[in-house]
Amino acid sequence: MIDYKKSGVHIDRANDFVKDIGRMASSTRRKEVICDIGGFSALTSIPKKYKEPILVSSTDGVGTKLKVADVMNKHDTIGIDLVAMSVNDVVVTGAEPLLFLDYFATGRLNSKKAADIMKGIVTGCKQAGCALVGGETAEMPSMYKGEEYDLAGFCVGIVEKNKIIDGKSVNAGDMVIGIGSSGPHSNGFSLIRQLFTVSELKGKFGRVLLTPTIIYVKMILKLMEKVKVKSVAHITGGGFYDNIPRVVPVFI
Repeated sequence: MIDYKKSGVHIDRANDFVKDIGRMASSTRRKEVICDIGGFSALTSIPKKYKEPILVSSTDGVGTKLKVADVMNKHDTIGIDLVAMSVNDVVVTGAEPLLFLDYFATGRLNSKKAADIMKGIVTGCKQAGCALVGGETAEMPSMYKGEEYDLAGFCVGIVEKNKIIDGKSVNAGDMVIGIGSSGPHSNGFSLIRQLFTVSELKGKFGRVLLTPTIIYVKMILKLMEKVKVKSVAHITGGGFYDNIPRVVPVFI
């Protein structure tokens, strides 16, 4: 008889992992969330402080930085990168990240590795102030080799309509504040990995490259309370030397 286990999918192990996710995600809960993890969808109310709320959404992945995590066998910070890639895109509009969902797909579910990944996602959500409200864990041995995995994230934020940052009011003479980055964040790793051997990536270069993407949410929102922010942008790209994201420029 053919069943899921014989096809390489371990449902009981996945169900246990989902329960663990629920316990970890509870630490990110916001008062607007009106459901628990585990349902088919997540329910969240609109924060009452907004008079004319606009929802802002973004989705992204970590890309081939995952390959560096595999070489280093270090997976406890890659989840921070996942959250950062979406919440940083949301906050540049002036929006406060409200909720986050993740998609984790693997050839074979390694509970320890998956737990480390989720710890990073939870840490990233805490740094961004958003709630982890759900996601999907997929074990697909016919799609990924062994314990290979991929990650994707989705964020919804909220901003007052009259406080949307769109860059339209930027003028010559405006002050520009450069917020330093932690390095290439999660951009350009298909090229970056070509600059190092596997043995080099297993050492100090790998540790440096796995530095988590900075989550700029709270510092940008705090700055918006003090001054009128006209534009926020990421300087990112595929080039390791010429396009490395050294700063995030903020126009005020």
